[in-house]
Amino acid sequence: MALQQSLCGFTVMIFLLCTGCHSQRPACGRVLINSRIVGGQDASAGMWPWQAVLLQNGEFSCGGSLITDQWVLTAAHCLSIFDLNSTVVHLGVQNRSGDPNAVSRTLDDIVCHPEYDTQTLDNDICLIKLSAPVEFNSYIQPVCLASKDSAFHDGTSSWVTGFGDNGFGSSPEILQEVNVPIVGPNRCRCYYKDGNEITDNMLCAGLENGGKDSCQGDSGGPLVFESSSIWIQGGVVSFGAGCAQAYKPGIYAKVSNYQDWISNTVTGTEPSFVDYLPGNMDMDQYFMCSTMEPPTTTDDDTLFGGAEHLSHFTHIFSLSVLALLLHVFVGRM
Repeated sequence: MALQQSLCGFTVMIFLLCTGCHSQRPACGRVLINSRIVGGQDASAGMWPWQAVLLQNGEFSCGGSLITDQWVLTAAHCLSIFDLNSTVVHLGVQNRSGDPNAVSRTLDDIVCHPEYDTQTLDNDICLIKLSAPVEFNSYIQPVCLASKDSAFHDGTSSWVTGFGDNGFGSSPEILQEVNVPIVGPNRCRCYYKDGNEITDNMLCAGLENGGKDSCQGDSGGPLVFESSSIWIQGGVVSFGAGCAQAYKPGIYAKVSNYQDWISNTVTGTEPSFVDYLPGNMDMDQYFMCSTMEPPTTTDDDTLFGGAEHLSHFTHIFSLSVLALLLHVFVGRM
């Protein structure tokens, strides 16, 4: 008996060790079919199988992401407990006009973050429990979630998906996808220093010159990263200053900050958390906002038209700091 117990404990130890092995792929974030997003393109059916669509009183309202067979992650500003009986979630949707792969569920519960701030939109994250589990297939899969140990460096490539406003005042019938780089918190706070506060619970993503972004209707949808063919959700579409404006990246709730809250809230099958650790150096740590105030208008009266000077100044300053550090480092060798 003692020998059997020892062997059993040894077996359990091996199992626990192997669950953390890099060779084992998590059962999430898989795309089985490879076939308001502004500046985006049509997504292929099955390309984003965790995408959820929220309808309130029959009208399209927000996006979301499937994280287990019965729970969807979305934004707190999208709904409240009072929307429980009027909201339906659709999964497996690529075409809103009709999709043979789609399934729908009513809701069993809505749990938004208890510290969600309606003014600042801090903690803009919410969990939805479906009335019944869904079966996974090529068009419906859960996404992996970024763990608390994850990091998101300035310039890291990310993807946003949704059915929101396309920048022309209308919502597309086909699911849209757009590739945008992460904007580091120092740089993002510089761009938003006269507007919304960018907290540590937020991620920023977008092009410096604008043109690609999430928009109205994309709220609650996922911002995802690819790592070794596994897709990991790092953000939830929250807010922005307009859509796709220069020097105003989109703002997302930072999923990795909510691992404990999500794990403690979700019942049934547990969501899968995965470390996302980009290998490149985070240049945002050297970024310093210029003390000079950029002109608010230009000859064409475009807001932030003078921010190009701000951007170039701060980039040059950042590179100068890096060069100085490298000089000191090499000098000591």
